[in-house]
Amino acid sequence: MAEKLEDLNLPGATVARIIKESLPDNVIIGKDARAALSRAASVFVLFLTSQASQEAQREKRKTLLGQDVIKALEELEFEDFIDPLQRVLKDFKESKGKKQPKSKKPNENGHEEVEEEQEDDIVDEETGD
Repeated sequence: MAEKLEDLNLPGATVARIIKESLPDNVIIGKDARAALSRAASVFVLFLTSQASQEAQREKRKTLLGQDVIKALEELEFEDFIDPLQRVLKDFKESKGKKQPKSKKPNENGHEEVEEEQEDDIVDEETGD
């Protein structure tokens, strides 16, 4: 768990990029508004995670699944978020089966070695995928 409240904040650069992409080009956002949006987003993620965790506990599971997040969104009356989230989850599951790109990393002699990217260890407990 986080030691300080600030540890729970989302990365400022990421929040700033999302805000910038969401607004028209001619709109400027103040530093205080950016901080408020960042904090609100962090609180929303914590709130949603807590609700999803309760759903997993009701199902006697320790692992949070995408379906727990969807159920939490329903319970919290954020139905407008469900369809986009389901599309993202579908795309994610489809991309898991594709081979990950290779990356080049220097070895101890300074020569580049090709390594396969590690896949996420996310497993759907229902399907085992």
